[in-house]
Amino acid sequence: MTSPLLQLDGVTKRFGRVVIAENLSLAVQAGDTVGIVGPNGAGKTSLFGLISGDLAPNAGEVGFAGRTVTKLDAAARCRLGIGRTYQVPRPFADMTVFENLLVAAQQGGGLRRRASYAAAAEALERTGISSQANVPAERLGLLQRKRLELARALATQPTLLLLDEVAGGLTDPEVAQLVEIVRDVNAAGTAVIWIEHVVRALTAVVSRLICLTGGKFVGDGDPGTVLADPAVREVFLGTAVTAALTGGTLEEAPPAAHRDGPAGGERSEP
Repeated sequence: MTSPLLQLDGVTKRFGRVVIAENLSLAVQAGDTVGIVGPNGAGKTSLFGLISGDLAPNAGEVGFAGRTVTKLDAAARCRLGIGRTYQVPRPFADMTVFENLLVAAQQGGGLRRRASYAAAAEALERTGISSQANVPAERLGLLQRKRLELARALATQPTLLLLDEVAGGLTDPEVAQLVEIVRDVNAAGTAVIWIEHVVRALTAVVSRLICLTGGKFVGDGDPGTVLADPAVREVFLGTAVTAALTGGTLEEAPPAAHRDGPAGGERSEP
């Protein structure tokens, strides 16, 4: 078997007495599609921080593309091929959409001149926002901001894309469009790890699902099997939920805690 694209080996992260990642080990191969679910405050966004370099572990090692990157910061890891989105898009509001992508390509991806323009143009096309290229980012609605957030990550030309709640707050047709974009990105060879509460989006894309709670993995495998695990249903879906996998789509009735709020997403985690 080839070496994993991403490997976590015994990664632990604490804030004082609060443990947000406890001895986590994970291997993701090039081209994989992995979904991550779990309750609010489970440590999902913090896990992305440990992978992307926004957070440094207290113990353990992070490997990427055949090298140890544990001591590298987020900028260095981005240039190596780790791109990510954030739950709340925060583009440069006074810049146009295309200018935002140029910054991502040049500062995040380390690209220059024609290469950076080409990467920005490709990200525009792949996310379907070419018509907004010259629009100031502050004028975009939620769907377009979500797409811009995804486009900024793609403009860095990642080999591993970390998606954090990109479907939250979108309508069903908008989620369907987003799913197609992510499928196309993966089909082009980019590995995807996707944190999402909109589970039907995950089950339409990923081949592997992981449940994280209390800084620990409690389920890892085929999405249908993981979602049927009583321990996973208890910590994530709740006992009052009825869910059925039909043709790769999860029909769900989320707990009230997951329905509250205009975006239906999770709060930022420590």
